[in-house]
Amino acid sequence: MGRALLLFDADCGFCARAAAVAPRLRLDVDVKPLQDVDLRPLGVSADRAKREIPLVAPDGRVRYGHEAVAGALATGGRLPHLAARIMLSWPIDGLAAAVYRLVARNRHRLPGGAASCRITPR
Repeated sequence: MGRALLLFDADCGFCARAAAVAPRLRLDVDVKPLQDVDLRPLGVSADRAKREIPLVAPDGRVRYGHEAVAGALATGGRLPHLAARIMLSWPIDGLAAAVYRLVARNRHRLPGGAASCRITPR
């Protein structure tokens, strides 16, 4: 695999809108609906991917949630790369994780969201 692969839940309008930001930021990632790829060979947990956005790095490493967002941002220009570094730095890392979880739990309430976007607790 040459480029990182960012997967999103195509059944969620909010997720689709959020994923559409990657090309506008000129991130060096392929963006695909998780429903369109075979997750198992990529090492992506289907259950977790419904709750947290996964990023599959070129080396096969899979990151989820805010770490996936930061990993995608790190492939961009100066500002996205800086944002990624800040997101993963202490103490921002914990805050970024909490904000990601808050957004994920409420994605059905956000612009583009619908009842089908609601994720069920584990």
